[in-house]
Amino acid sequence: MQTHKASRCWPLLMVLAVLTVGLLGCSTTGSYTGSASAAPPMAAMTTMAPTPDSRTALMQGMRKLWADHVVWTRLYIIAAVGDQPDAQPAAERLLKNQEQIGQAIVPYYGPEAGGALAQLLKEHILIAVDLVQAAKAHNQASVQDADRRWHANAADIATFLSGANPHWPRDSVLAMMNEHLALTTREAMDRLNRNWSDDVVTFDSIFNQAMMMADTLSNGIVAQFPNQFHI
Repeated sequence: MQTHKASRCWPLLMVLAVLTVGLLGCSTTGSYTGSASAAPPMAAMTTMAPTPDSRTALMQGMRKLWADHVVWTRLYIIAAVGDQPDAQPAAERLLKNQEQIGQAIVPYYGPEAGGALAQLLKEHILIAVDLVQAAKAHNQASVQDADRRWHANAADIATFLSGANPHWPRDSVLAMMNEHLALTTREAMDRLNRNWSDDVVTFDSIFNQAMMMADTLSNGIVAQFPNQFHI
């Protein structure tokens, strides 16, 4: 399988509007002052008037963020496993996606919280890079260390998100994150082992699971703040 196989997902992405809605739909007027792994504080909603399309915009925007996340992860894995020169630009674009997610919550939680979430998500990506490099080098000890750090980071992300919304139970969010890690690991191993057909099937699973995660987050926001969505 060549790099152009990754393009099979782009028709799905073309239907997603490029929106700038936040990862989280709840808001505060102050700033978050906790640590990166702690949950942001709960506070009052914004006074922004809801529109008939606000729920659709939220769900499309959330899907766009997570679609970018898994697509650029895939493009990085393809380039890194193939020792291609575009691996570094792909990694930089992937890290930019994490910054965009963090920036998206700044209007609601303040710049400190946005930076904290972006940092957690960047750690998620950088550990993934370590994992791919260790697997390429057949360094099992380093693979195990990266996998341990990856799951610990996933737990921190679950704590952060679950603290923001009671409709995102920590155990459920952590289960989604761990499934995301398992599928991404399988994707990397499929390419390292040249299991091209399995690689295609795995990415379909990754994309579908990412859309489920996005919808779960969006539905939680709507349930928490029904007045903003004409519910």
